[in-house]
Amino acid sequence: MKVHGFCHCGTIAWEGEVDPARVTVCHCGDCQRLSGAAFRASVPTKAEDFVILRGEPVRYVKIAENGNRRVQGFCGRCGTPLYSADAENPKSYNLRIGPLAERSQLPPQRQIWCEAALPWTVDLLDVPSMSKQ
Repeated sequence: MKVHGFCHCGTIAWEGEVDPARVTVCHCGDCQRLSGAAFRASVPTKAEDFVILRGEPVRYVKIAENGNRRVQGFCGRCGTPLYSADAENPKSYNLRIGPLAERSQLPPQRQIWCEAALPWTVDLLDVPSMSKQ
């Protein structure tokens, strides 16, 4: 499936080819901190299928719990998280679901690092919802 992404301010745009069956929600502490949310959803695209169409992401390299160096790409103007990848030789990019135009067509298919999940995330369907504030 072809996907198209752009940051909140429109400075950076990209596209990629993804398999919707590979959409993952990660509950690890790093994903919670880096996303500013309870979890982060992403979908991988092969490096050869990922193209930055406009702009240049800022790169932040973090050391994962397993010692791997992972680059986090984001917009330096508005802060939108775009992707993560191996810092040295990326063979794929984990595209963040939020900035993708096709995000409604990419529901999560699996969850990882569930032992780090915030306990209240399993009860979200019980939280009252409102349309707009």
